[in-house]
Amino acid sequence: MTSLVIAEHDNASIKGATLNTVTAAAAIGADVHVLVAGHNSGAAAAAAAQIAGVSKVIHADGETLEAGLAENVAAQVLAIAGNYTHILFPATANGKNVAPRVAAKLDVGQISDITKVDSSDTFERPIYAGNAIATVQSSDAVKVITVRTTGFDAAATTGGSATVESVAAAADSGKSSFVGREVTKNDRPELTAAKIIVSGGRALGSSEKFDEVMTPLADKLGAAIGASRAAVDAGYAANDLQVGQTGKIVAPQLYVACGISGAIQHLAGMKDSKVIVAINKDPEAPIFSVADFGLEADLFVAVPELVAAL
Repeated sequence: MTSLVIAEHDNASIKGATLNTVTAAAAIGADVHVLVAGHNSGAAAAAAAQIAGVSKVIHADGETLEAGLAENVAAQVLAIAGNYTHILFPATANGKNVAPRVAAKLDVGQISDITKVDSSDTFERPIYAGNAIATVQSSDAVKVITVRTTGFDAAATTGGSATVESVAAAADSGKSSFVGREVTKNDRPELTAAKIIVSGGRALGSSEKFDEVMTPLADKLGAAIGASRAAVDAGYAANDLQVGQTGKIVAPQLYVACGISGAIQHLAGMKDSKVIVAINKDPEAPIFSVADFGLEADLFVAVPELVAAL
């Protein structure tokens, strides 16, 4: 029994979501292999070999894999899938793009968003926006799994001494082509990897107020900025800042929710945070039910006072 983790990387380094997925694979048991599929990605493969718990790195290097197109990466996974009983992807945008293609081609069911490994064929995953946990058992010969990274600790980036095996890159599928990429430049930590997140809700009232109130707090704490879906839908914040069931799932050390009522969809994306601080003037706001520390106050007064105290 051997598990294969599909690494997320930028051809130079391994992204954090891969480390959590390696921990999930290790919990299944037996050997853990990591596939690094990219172009000029030797540095990423070398970094993967250093991850604690990894016994082998499969390195596929070719121009067809440079952009990480889902069709080509899926073909690369399928080329070696016969050697593995479990194939694991981080439950990120990239992982969710490739995993269903692999599962469909293998004619097996996909086990999505697992948060716990009970045994090699039994897993737990949240349903109903995290209000219930389903235990899923699979009898498929190959189990294709996406891992909710907030459910597992990150594996250590050092201490491993895996061998690196090179394999031929899969041929271009011809089904898609890479045209270009516009990357948002941000000096703040990436939302899903941040240790501290401050999030604003609809109560902020406008994009100007959102920036005026949230930015100084984030600057003081060295935090990433998030937002509720209501704030995003109202145009107060960008789509890529949305935290929740239909946004990003986060689990920072500290999550500060300002003017967020705590709809079930938002709680599903942040309730695994280690410490939750809520600032809201409504004492009945659902956010207080999950908060470790709650402040019943007007955020337009409380947040500047907090910034001044910091």
